[in-house]
Order: sequence, then structure tokens, then C-alpha cells
Amino acid sequence: MQILHNTNFDFIRWRWHALILSSTLIIAGLIFALAHGGVPLGIDFSGGTLVVLQFDQPVHEDQVRKALDVVPGDKVVQKYGDDSAHQIMIRLPQVNDAEKGFSLERGATGASDAIKKAGLPSFKVIRTEVVGPVVGADLQEKGLYATLFSILGLTVYIALRFRLIFAVGAIIATFHDIFIVFTMLAFFNYELSLNIVAAVLTIIGYSVNDTIVIFDRVRENARLLRREPLDKVVNLSVNQTLGRTIITSGVTFLSVVALYLFGGEVLRGFAFAMIVGIISGTYSTVFIAATIAIILSGRKASAGRAAVPVEEAVERPRRTGGGRNVRVS
Repeated sequence: MQILHNTNFDFIRWRWHALILSSTLIIAGLIFALAHGGVPLGIDFSGGTLVVLQFDQPVHEDQVRKALDVVPGDKVVQKYGDDSAHQIMIRLPQVNDAEKGFSLERGATGASDAIKKAGLPSFKVIRTEVVGPVVGADLQEKGLYATLFSILGLTVYIALRFRLIFAVGAIIATFHDIFIVFTMLAFFNYELSLNIVAAVLTIIGYSVNDTIVIFDRVRENARLLRREPLDKVVNLSVNQTLGRTIITSGVTFLSVVALYLFGGEVLRGFAFAMIVGIISGTYSTVFIAATIAIILSGRKASAGRAAVPVEEAVERPRRTGGGRNVRVS
């Protein structure tokens, strides 16, 4: 089955509009995040105790907050899951033993006892997480290193397979996707957790894979259309791979939407980040990665024959012993 066969959409025509749109959205996200203290850290990174309680009857968050006044430190109390489940999530900070005898291990017990003494409806503890300060800091560091090393490795791979301008375009598009994901997380108040880091790493691989497919087609077309400007070759390549892009993105998108709707509260942040990442990754492959490569190649749209053959803008030459340039396929 073939869909969108022999399309001729002028994607490259809208490259500047896309760059302005992306820049505006990222800047707005940065301003919003700075104004609200950044993306809130989940317990995986901030440390502390997380408790999820399921009540037999509806309970308001303010009632739970008032009951926890005896627990030292700043608490976070919010609804968890669907309203019909009557679930409340409580996050307790890291507290030294000297302060009323509370510790990370005893935080959940102390919170449960305080709520029972306040006379609130019956409840049961359905989830408890405890992360110490050392573990939280270690997870932050490893999550950052995992992201940076994955991007570095992909940069080296693309630079070896294509010319450096294409590697730069792919990596800028990858950073674009990461910024868009964090912008949406900040807008919708999702916490940064290990699940989110896993989603970001998945998005990096997904976005770069889609970009490489298009760049491979650009390289193939460059050998056949050596007199054409690079922007026309890129636009043709995007159209030729459009069906594959839509099928791949569409199937993945439907999967993560199902995960978001039916995967439960624990996986909702991961699924949300994946939804944003898939949309952003597909968009950035067409409008960001290819656009940056065209800009760095020094070509203007439809400016006639370039000073350098289009194949040389794409292929990465390799020196042989005889000193002749050999094209790498």
C-alpha cells in the first residue's frame, strides 16, 4: 500500500516561518519556566518521600494539607488520577532526624498517622517512594550524562556518514525537540522524573532516525540531480519519504496516545512527553534539520547553479593513497 505517492509539496518554502514559530515557542517556554521556577523536579531527582493515598470518600486537598501541618517542611498535596478514585498524592521533603524524629523512611508513616488523627475518611496507602538526597543527586547527574552522551554519539555518527553540515542540522533539530518537550512539560506542570528522561532519550533516537532516512534520500538524489540547488533536492527527498514518515509517526503516535489514556497516572508523564516528541520530531526533521543544512551549505533558495556541485554538499569525501577524492556511498 502506498500513501501520498508522487507528492510535490513545497516544504522548504515555509522554512523561515517554521524557524520563527519554533524560536517563539521555545523562548516563550523558557520565560514561562523561569517565571515558575523551571520544570518541577520529581522525587527521583529532588529526593524525599512520595505517598499516594486512596480514600473511601471524596476528600479535598486543603483538608489533607491541614492535617499535615504537624509534619515539618514544605509539603506538596495534590489530586492523583481520576476524581472518581479519590486519590491524593503527598510529597514530603528531606527532613533530618533531629526535627521531630521524621526521616525519609518514616515520612510515609508520619503522614498517614497525622491524617488518621485529623479524623479524615478511611484510606489505604497504594504507593510509596523514598529517595535519599545522595541518590537524587546521582540520578540527576546520570540523567544529564546519558542525554549529552547520546547526542554526542549521534553527532559523530552523522558527521562520519554525511558532511558536517548535515550533522549540525540533525543535532540542532534534536535540541529543538528536547526544548519543545521541556516547554510543554512546564506549560502543563509535569514533573521531571526518570520516566521523562527515558522519554527524552527515546525521542532523541526517534528524531535522528527519521532525519537520517531523509538525509539518505537527499544523498541518493544528489547524485542524480547534480545541477539542481540543494533546497530543491531536499524538498524532493522529503516528498519521496513523506509516506514512510506519516506511517511511522502515525502508528507510534496512536500507540503513545493509547498509553496516555489507559496506561495509568504513573506512565502519563512519559506518554505525554512522547506525544509531544513525536509531533516535534516529525516537524523538525522536515523544517529544522533540512533547513539548517541548506543554510550552512551557503545556498539560497532557487538561486541557480551553486558554486559547488550539490553532490559535494552532501557526500563526505575520503582520501585514498593516490590522493584522489572518492565518494562514500
